[in-house]
Amino acid sequence: MISLNQVTKSFAGTNAVHDVSFSVSQGAFLVLLGPSGCGKSTMLRMLAGLEQPTGGQIRFGDTLVADGGSGFTIPPAKRDTGLVFQSYALWPHMTVAGNIEWPLKVAKLSNDERRARIKEAMEMLGIAQLANRYPGEVSGGQQQRVALARMIAPRPNVMLFDEPLSNLDATLRVEMRVELLRVHAATGATSVYVTHDQVEAMTMATHVAVMNRGRIEQFDAPERLLAEPASAFVAGFVGTPPANLIPIADGKWFGAIADPSLPGLRGYAMVRAEEIAVTDEPGPRTLQVRLAEIVPMAGRRLVTGIVNDIRITAIADGAARLPLGLRFRLPDAPAAFFDTEGNRIS
Repeated sequence: MISLNQVTKSFAGTNAVHDVSFSVSQGAFLVLLGPSGCGKSTMLRMLAGLEQPTGGQIRFGDTLVADGGSGFTIPPAKRDTGLVFQSYALWPHMTVAGNIEWPLKVAKLSNDERRARIKEAMEMLGIAQLANRYPGEVSGGQQQRVALARMIAPRPNVMLFDEPLSNLDATLRVEMRVELLRVHAATGATSVYVTHDQVEAMTMATHVAVMNRGRIEQFDAPERLLAEPASAFVAGFVGTPPANLIPIADGKWFGAIADPSLPGLRGYAMVRAEEIAVTDEPGPRTLQVRLAEIVPMAGRRLVTGIVNDIRITAIADGAARLPLGLRFRLPDAPAAFFDTEGNRIS
């Protein structure tokens, strides 16, 4: 349904998005995941038609919607897309029903059709009782539902979300994730969702594009990102907790602990937190660590220590007593190796 071919976007000669290509089918839920400044919001704005690509092509199905080379672009209003902003962008002087009706008026739907669409959207989002209230009279979570209802009322074929849950508290974010997935499934639209929160990506997406410095580091299903990260960046960014990246030089952990499992390699070894044992006994592949923090999580504890100014996280049983002389014992072999540039080599 959505395909990008070598899409680039430059600002003052600097690439915010560089040579991006991917495609997803109708009904997919694509998450653009990455840290602030990685280019994900710029990518979304190009899909919406709010930015024109500098190079490459964007297609919705068989329709070319933007071509950076020729400057061709289809205006946002004619792309059959809906967009929910981080700030919701509701009209404060319009009622909830009025906000939902506005894009239907712009589309010149009849009065009867507008009333039917408004009713359908409000019922789907559970906000029918708020129809005559103004945005300032409802909660943040309810405002989010109004913004969603306004987007789905025109029945777009592509739904775009720009970090829509970042202004909500943690409990409400979980509830709204479920709501968004329900709306996505009910509409059958193709969704593109921007976030820096990898938990949102892992729980909602059918496809994830992990972005870094304007490029896609990996485009994959969520479970593949965890099982087979394509780069050191993905390994260190995705997961709760993310994998540990330990520097190796000439076959030695931290450049000091010789290990035959590291055959003369130089770069980074990926070790998952669950592969590290917490102990107080010295031995091969065992590191003395300085305790940084302990985070309880689902009956277990994430224990983070510091070695040579590098943070390493292990998982300990929630009931186990931590030893006074804290040590981490590394596994017999890392889960993966990355070269000094962060590219996966095994």
